[in-house]
Amino acid sequence: MDANETGRRIMSELMGADYVEKKDQTRNDFNDVIHDYSTEVCFGRIWARDGIDRKQRSIVNIAMLTALNRPAQLAHHVEGALTNGCTVVEIKEVLLQAAVYCGLPAAGEAFRVAENVLREHGHLD
Repeated sequence: MDANETGRRIMSELMGADYVEKKDQTRNDFNDVIHDYSTEVCFGRIWARDGIDRKQRSIVNIAMLTALNRPAQLAHHVEGALTNGCTVVEIKEVLLQAAVYCGLPAAGEAFRVAENVLREHGHLD
């Protein structure tokens, strides 16, 4: 299996087949290179590595996306973290740890995004 096929399989496992289908619908002659890069490198090579498990990768991504203040991507990764076995307590602690190093504005936004995702998925009242 090549990196593209591996990446598509992993994306589907992490975020569902609907995510992959929606992503394919946004593909065109201009942006196909970034779609290929993301699929092959991010998912087909990095997420496929054995070094750390998917739960740990999710935790790292939540911290990075908080630091970068990327709320849309964070929402997807909080959903993926739940799929990968992260608990609400673990997600909360990652966000609190990120607050120390990234500052309250980034962490406040991250808490808001995560809370919405967790509520949508029935993890919070």
